[in-house]
Formats: sequence, structure tokens, C-alpha cells
Amino acid sequence: MLTFAVCDDDPAQREQGAALLRDYLGEQPGLTGRVLPFSSGQELLEAAREQGGFDLYLLDIIMPGLNGIETGLRLREMGAGGEIIYLTSSADYAVDSYNVRAFFYLVRPVERDKLFSVLERAVERLQRRRSEGVLVETPAGARRLLLERILYVERKGRRLRYYCTDGTVDSQTIQVSFRDAVGPLLAHRQFCLCGASFLLNLEHVAGVDANSARLDNGGEVFLPRAAAAAFKSAWGRYWLEGR
Repeated sequence: MLTFAVCDDDPAQREQGAALLRDYLGEQPGLTGRVLPFSSGQELLEAAREQGGFDLYLLDIIMPGLNGIETGLRLREMGAGGEIIYLTSSADYAVDSYNVRAFFYLVRPVERDKLFSVLERAVERLQRRRSEGVLVETPAGARRLLLERILYVERKGRRLRYYCTDGTVDSQTIQVSFRDAVGPLLAHRQFCLCGASFLLNLEHVAGVDANSARLDNGGEVFLPRAAAAAFKSAWGRYWLEGR
């Protein structure tokens, strides 16, 4: 079951967006979901806090109070990892949408087929994220971690510590280099080495400063000075060139 949120202060545009999402769901065999409409960014944020976020957000940008960009940033600060699609009447905020890690930016009027094509790719990504994982050998036995829940990995002595959205997991003692030990994660573009003992999930990096990476759950990872510049470049490429 997927949950879609539509946020637009214009009632007609809000209902049109919700109707298109319902039509899309109705045309996808085996795909179930529900669509929830919201009239303001604040209303959406309150619902996201209560329900733990949504899978996909269809957001207008030009709204009174919190605009769509500000709403998206607040969602990311809350740790909401759902895909954000902007559907708006202005192209002026396209660059700002990169800071929100938006999946796509569409300018009205949008053809139904175009929107459905974007939705199909977003849903494919959501479903892939829900299933992709890595097997970690821990002192208590093997444990499968979903990639989307891994924030970063750090070498702790001769073990790997996986920092996840729902806690930490320590591996068994490793007999190889850190790079080799995290090789299964490096096979996925969203993971990036930073120095000799850190691996970060770029999906969860909300910003990079001179010596630290800010995570979308409010946490912070201090980066090795020699590796910080290269990591910042990799993070920028990941979001600007497509995931």
C-alpha cells in the first residue's frame, strides 16, 4: 500500500492532482494506494509527523505561508524519505528543488501521459527501495538491512557499525579492508566512501559543510578533512545528475 499526498492551496488544482493520482493507481494492476489532499504546507507537515510521512508528495510551490520548497525542506528535516514531485505554474524554483532532493519538477499545464510517466518511475524507485537490502553478519547471526534505512557506516575497531534509521547494528570482526567490507553497498550509487573508515548514504545527506555532512534526521557526521571536498562534489553530482 502506497500513500500519496497532494498539497495545493487552490481547491480546483488540488482536486485535479488528487484525481490524476487516483486514476494512475486505478490503471496499475497489483498496485494499491490512497491519496490524501492537503490545502497548506503546515497541514501536510502535521499529518506527516502523525503518520510517519508519505511515500510520494505532489506539491505546488507558490502557496501562502510555507511555500512548496519550504515545505519540502521541512519534510527532509523530519527525515521524510518519500519522493517529491513538484507540479507548479512557475519554472523559477527549479534550481531550489534540488536542495529538497525532489524526484521531478513539472510546470503546468502538464499532460496526463507525462505525469503518469514520472509517477511510474517514482513508484518503481519506491518499490526498489522497499526491497533492496544487504546481509550483515553480526555476533548474533545474519541480519538483513534495507538500504534505505542505512544512514552511514563507520569502522569501529575491527567491526563495522551500521547507523540506521531504527538503531545501530555491529558486524562481526572483519578480516579485510573497510572498502572491501562495504563492497556490497558500494555496488549501489547512493553509497559513497569518505576517507578510510566512513561510508555515507547520499539519500540521507541533507547538506555538506566544510567539515561535516548534515543528515535528514537532524544528525551530523564529521568528515575527514582530506576527504570532505571530494565527498561534497560526489553529493552534488548525485542530486544534480540524477539518481
